[in-house]
Formats: sequence, structure tokens, C-alpha cells
Amino acid sequence: MSCAFVLPQPRFFGPWAVRAAFLLAVFGWGVGFYGPPIYLAEVMSRTGWSLSLVSAAVTVHFLFGAVVVTNLPRAHAGLGLPATTTLGAVFAAVGVLGWAEASQPWQLFAAALLSGGGWVAMGAVAVNAIVSRWYAVGRPSALAKAYNGASIGGAILSPLWVALIQRLGFAGAAAAMGLVMLAVVACLSFAVFAKTPRSLGQLPDGGTAPSSPSPVASKEQDDASVLPQTVLRHDRAFLTLAAGMAIGLFAQVGLLAHLFELLTQVLGAQATGFLMGGGTACGIVGRMAAARAMTRIEDRRVIAAANYGMQAAGSFALLAAQPGEIGLIVCGIVLFGAGIGNATSLPPLIAQTDFAARDVPRVVASIVAIGQGTYSFAPAVFGLLLGAEAGAAGSHADRLFVAAGVIQLAAAAIFLAGRGKARLKPVV
Repeated sequence: MSCAFVLPQPRFFGPWAVRAAFLLAVFGWGVGFYGPPIYLAEVMSRTGWSLSLVSAAVTVHFLFGAVVVTNLPRAHAGLGLPATTTLGAVFAAVGVLGWAEASQPWQLFAAALLSGGGWVAMGAVAVNAIVSRWYAVGRPSALAKAYNGASIGGAILSPLWVALIQRLGFAGAAAAMGLVMLAVVACLSFAVFAKTPRSLGQLPDGGTAPSSPSPVASKEQDDASVLPQTVLRHDRAFLTLAAGMAIGLFAQVGLLAHLFELLTQVLGAQATGFLMGGGTACGIVGRMAAARAMTRIEDRRVIAAANYGMQAAGSFALLAAQPGEIGLIVCGIVLFGAGIGNATSLPPLIAQTDFAARDVPRVVASIVAIGQGTYSFAPAVFGLLLGAEAGAAGSHADRLFVAAGVIQLAAAAIFLAGRGKARLKPVV
């Protein structure tokens, strides 16, 4: 596929890379992360298959994605970033169409493999790879802007999926969304992702460099500290980063999976929809606030810990609001929502300061895979806490908020546990 337009090139091409990564994130998360709950409902309605069967397909979708994520840096190096990203869009589009057309369970699971393996090529690892080419010192703000596409993907594409399905049917909606996604991603790959600072004769951050090396710049230049794979899995900085991200996302995804239903019982569906949309907007604000904080606070693990402390406060506010105190419910959603985006965008930025430049792509791919593999089981585990019996949601909802708050505090503690720890030396 070719594009008939060429983007005008400003003095520094980095802003175009950020905008393109933003748009890629809209489709990546809108199709691969926020889409499966909608696919689940549509498949059950069309086929009459059990919740446990279709939920298992959703789990396969995320688990196989975690496997693919670990190999994305290798694919970027071998096939190239543009080709890998475009192929991901192809697999995701075909996979979602498979969800819509599956008439046998094996077809559903085959579709889950395609959609799960495809969307991650447009997810966190791809966004980080695109932006990291163009920014080093300015990476926190640039990544924050790009990752906002994930929040927009949830806020816009989720209701768009519903509207398209109502108008075109699931298969028609999947085909329409897939074609648009393929066209956009292919054009972005040609016009933006194929370009690098070297190919344009530019330098990261627009060629501006601080008068004295920053901690980020020093780490980027510290090739002597590159860690072999066997050493990396025993490195305390890596282990605390991966564990903190994984359990933080586990709490977040587990609570989000059931929060809409719980709040609907108190506020009604329409008010809950507006409130959850407001929570998504708070995630954008929280991500930008974290990026600004990084200009003042050198240790990014402190910011990550504060982020999870804020989310824990939101979970406990929702716990206290169970009798129906609307003010506390709104407060809880604001605090919890403000940290949603940082759960995925902060760990790659911590990796930038904790590891040498050549380690960062591998570290980011590994922590994203571990996190995705962990949160794949969160909806089911939190569902067990909630209780499957009729009426159990009201009596056991406090378990969800307590579990989420405690896990979020544990994530904060784990991030802090990795502060200032000496990295293991490479084995000669």
C-alpha cells in the first residue's frame, strides 16, 4: 500500500514522530486493549457460548500478546519498525474479523492468537521504540504525549465500536475498523516510522544538548554497563521494575473490569458512563503531570510510587463510598483515573535512567510482556473476589477495593525498593 501524500518536514522531525505514535496508540489500545470486552459480549450474544469459554479466548488474546511482545525488539531489528508495525495491524484486523465470524470454538481461539499477537505491535513497545529514536532528554514529555493516544483510544473507539456494531453488525464493524486501521498504520509507516534522525541528518531532541551531561544522557552513553540476558533476570533494578509494573497493572485491570457494573448499581448506566469517561480524561492529566514532575525530581521511581499511592487512595475512597456517598465516588474515580496512564508510560521512562541505552528496548519489551501476562488473569481473579452469586456484587464489592488498594501500595513499595541499588556487572 502506498500513500499519495508526503508530510512537510519541520526543522526537527521529532514532533511528527510523537503525533504518529499517538495515532498508532489510539488504534493499538482501541482495538487490542479496550476492544476485547466488547468482542466478548458480541460473541456470546451471537453464538450462545458460555462466559467461561469466551473469557478464555480473551485470556489467550492477552497471553499470546505477551509472548509476542518479548520478541518485538528482535522483529524491529530484523524486519524493521515500519514493516513490523504494519504486519501487526494486518494480524489485528484479521483477528478481530475472526472474532466476528467464528462459528466453532477453535476458530475463536485462532482469532484470539491473531488479534493478541497483532495489537501489541502497535502497543507500548512500539510507541517507546518510535519516540525513543527522536528524544533522549525530552523523552518523558514526548512519551507522555504519545501514550495519551491509549487513553483516547479507550474514550473514542470503545463507543465507536458499539455504534458501528449497532449499524453494521459485528462483522461489518470489524471489517470497517480493520480497513481504516490498516490504511492509517500503513501510511504512518511509510511517511513517519521509516524515517530516523540519521536518515534525515538530525540529532535526538532537535540537536540541542545540555551544557553538562544529565543522568539520562550519561546512562544513554554508558555502553560498558550493558547486561547480558542471563544477568538481567537477576538484576534487582529489573526485577523491581517488572514486579512493580505487573502487580500495579493487575490491580488496575482487575478493578476496571468490574467497576462499571458496580457503579451502575449506584449511579445508573448513563451517569457511570460519563464518570468513567472523566476518569479517562484524568489519566491524560496525570500522565502530563508526571512528565512535568520529572523535570524536578531526578528519581523516577519516586514518581511511580507516588502514582500508585494516589491510586490506592482512590481505591480506599471508593471503599468508603459504598453506602452511596457520591462525593467520595467522584473523588475515588479522579484519584484512581489520574494514575491509569502512568501505569504503562512510567516504567519505560524508569528503564531509560536505570539501564544502558542498548538494554532499554529489551528491558521495556520484557516488563511489558510480564505485565500483560500478569494482568490477563486479573478480571477472573477479581471476579472470584466479587462473587459469582446473584446479588453478591453488593455484599462483596468491598473486597475488590481493599485488594486493589493493598496491591497498589505493594507496587509503590516495590518501586521504591529498587532505588539506588547497584546494578549487577556483566559477566565476562
